[in-house]
Amino acid sequence: MKIIACGSVPTIIAPQTYFTGRVLQTPIIDREAPARLRATLVSFEPGARTHWHTHPLGQTLYVTAGSGLAQTWGGPVEVIRAGDVISFAPGEKHWHGAGPKTTMTHVAMQEALDGVHAEWLEEVSGEQYGDWAPAQ
Repeated sequence: MKIIACGSVPTIIAPQTYFTGRVLQTPIIDREAPARLRATLVSFEPGARTHWHTHPLGQTLYVTAGSGLAQTWGGPVEVIRAGDVISFAPGEKHWHGAGPKTTMTHVAMQEALDGVHAEWLEEVSGEQYGDWAPAQ
């Protein structure tokens, strides 16, 4: 058994090469091969979001606080809220993040295939991010 004490893992500011806006990441688990699981607590400030990306074995998000947005390529922008579980299929191009005026925190869980957890793509444009109608 291994216990990782609360507060013993540093939170980092997510790199702007994969995110727009201020995003904080706190690792939960990052297992070495042959295990494949990676889980991270990710907190988005209002307007912050990931770039478009895919995961070779899919991704599951568990929203723990706030309200945000998620979209798959070619699909509508969806509102996501605390308590929601969002599942992306392997290779499904998508993004997720906070709403324009709300924060959002989720646990992101994905497995690696041949050591790769994600393929990062282009930035989500302001037009793409702003092209939604649901009330927050």
